Amino acid sequence: QVQLVESGGGLVQAGGSLRLTCAASGRTFTSVAMGWFRQAPGKDREFLATINWSGTRTYYADSVKGRFTASRDNAKNTGYLQMNNLKPDDTAVYYCATAAYGYSNSMETSYHDWGQGTQVTVSS
Repeated sequence: QVQLVESGGGLVQAGGSLRLTCAASGRTFTSVAMGWFRQAPGKDREFLATINWSGTRTYYADSVKGRFTASRDNAKNTGYLQMNNLKPDDTAVYYCATAAYGYSNSMETSYHDWGQGTQVTVSS
């Protein structure tokens, strides 16, 4: 099992940027894929991005493609989500998660370890 702790959320104006950090400990973080999700009030959890075990492959939801970038530093057991050109619709609790294998997909059920979430609020 991998323990995950997100940080870096906060309040930002529209058009601004934030970088979320996901610190991992426990099982072999460096050999599994990571995913980023978010959940806005009253809405289902939404897939944002996935990055493979080595950080060489990424896949993004259309809603964030070109604005968000997932990366990881396995030497630090840490994943990142760089978010640029933020919009009020990006307001949500953001989660990182790890999958069982080195590559994963957009399905929430493919991820079994989750962080506690960090709030991102974008003001207009």
